[in-house]
Amino acid sequence: MVGCRIELRQQLWAYVRSLNDQGVTVVLTTHYLEEAERLCDRVAIINHGRLIANEPTQTLIGMAQEKLVEVTVDRDVATVPDNRCFQKIALKGERTLAITYQKDQVNAGEVLAAVQAAGFGIVDVSTREADLEDVFLNLTRAPVAA
Repeated sequence: MVGCRIELRQQLWAYVRSLNDQGVTVVLTTHYLEEAERLCDRVAIINHGRLIANEPTQTLIGMAQEKLVEVTVDRDVATVPDNRCFQKIALKGERTLAITYQKDQVNAGEVLAAVQAAGFGIVDVSTREADLEDVFLNLTRAPVAA
């Protein structure tokens, strides 16, 4: 719902939830994936006219294997460290490393150990779990089968 007042939008979603709680099936079409994640028990994704996913929302989110950890270190980073457990690494500011890793291959402890092995002290850590948007992007980037 684009252009609605916040209160009206919240009232509408509460009404939609109450209908669903009463057993009414609600079909929601949206590009706002955070709303779909919050509101829907099941999500179907269509890409180029083909149904490419139709699963419970949490099952879809669980398919995402990438995880992001941001590590603030104790000094400026002159060169970004390289390590096999980093899928991607980027400098975010002078002292924060944004590291993407595959959670089915390594764990956060190994990532942090690699940062320390590169000679950095760790000052702060934050992580971000995958969400429906990440899953959507991964699924729709894949080549479309004929």
